[in-house]
Amino acid sequence: MDTNTLVLIWFGLIGVLWIGYFILDGFDQGVGILLPFIGTDELRRRVMINTIGPVWDGNEVWLLVAGGATFAAFPLWYATMFSGFYLALFLVLLALIVRGVAFEYRGKRDSVAWRRGWDRCIFIGSALPALLFGVAFGNVVGGSPIEPIETTLPGFANSLNFTGSLFSLLNPFSLLLGVMTLLVFTTQGAIYLALKTRGEVRESARKVALRVGVVAAVVAVAALLWAQVFSGRIAVTLPIVLVAALAFVGALAMTWRGRDGWAFILSSATIGLAVAALFVGLWPNVMVSSIDPAYNLTVYNASSQQYTLTVMTWVAVIMTPIVLIYQGWTYWVFRKRISTSMIPAEPHAGRGDDRFAGASLR
Repeated sequence: MDTNTLVLIWFGLIGVLWIGYFILDGFDQGVGILLPFIGTDELRRRVMINTIGPVWDGNEVWLLVAGGATFAAFPLWYATMFSGFYLALFLVLLALIVRGVAFEYRGKRDSVAWRRGWDRCIFIGSALPALLFGVAFGNVVGGSPIEPIETTLPGFANSLNFTGSLFSLLNPFSLLLGVMTLLVFTTQGAIYLALKTRGEVRESARKVALRVGVVAAVVAVAALLWAQVFSGRIAVTLPIVLVAALAFVGALAMTWRGRDGWAFILSSATIGLAVAALFVGLWPNVMVSSIDPAYNLTVYNASSQQYTLTVMTWVAVIMTPIVLIYQGWTYWVFRKRISTSMIPAEPHAGRGDDRFAGASLR
């Protein structure tokens, strides 16, 4: 395959990886955000954590692969984005680490204060990435201060550099996109909880999904329509956005009717279509310069050599089905609904909070 075909494949594959991450880690971040609101007592909180206990770490693999694929396929995109957004992405990674530690440690001591402290970590470690990922994508799509590096060093004469700061990332469009991802992930988490639980937790999750979902729908429509201003293919992206809006309305309707499976499918389709619209509108750019379009990073000036892309393509063809089969098997094993009646009345300190209680095949 020629280089143009390979960069198209890898741009599309990176988009698919982000879609997978936002759908999968989106719902477990949503569950973490809802922990203080639906988890009004310890049994409820343990049920909520049990719904994502077997899968949350596997979901985050999509983020690692997306970052690794960007580094290998488009090194200049990776270098510019990760250096320019360094502080924001550092906060995201710190939040994800704290959240992971909290899942493992909250049940290590039989202490109310101990568990409440780690529950706060779960909430913060879920809400902060949900917000900042939207902010980051807002700056990728809407534009960032990127210009050439002024240097005479060999090999750097034509390099581009991010010249902004953390505060320059917090512009109105990116903040709106961040609020959108925060609300959509919260709704996705509530819908997932309704799908995975029974009894009082499920009823509370359905109510939250409907209430937050209405607000999320309004914000999402505003953010995605605003994104069309930056789209180079509005004739393609606008229909995608409209279908995403219809899918989200359908998800809320299915939630209201108690059709939790269809609600989750439609809400996942909404996230997938929204991310697809952003990537389609971005092509052939990978980062837009707010200083001068001549300084835009594109798939052509930011990509690796043809040999590297070819080797990566063969690795992806072999390994991707294996990963998908394994992760699908995990979801199948832990597919049953759980409820507070399946959780022991008292946690067993030192046993990871019995995260997998009640999640068996029976």
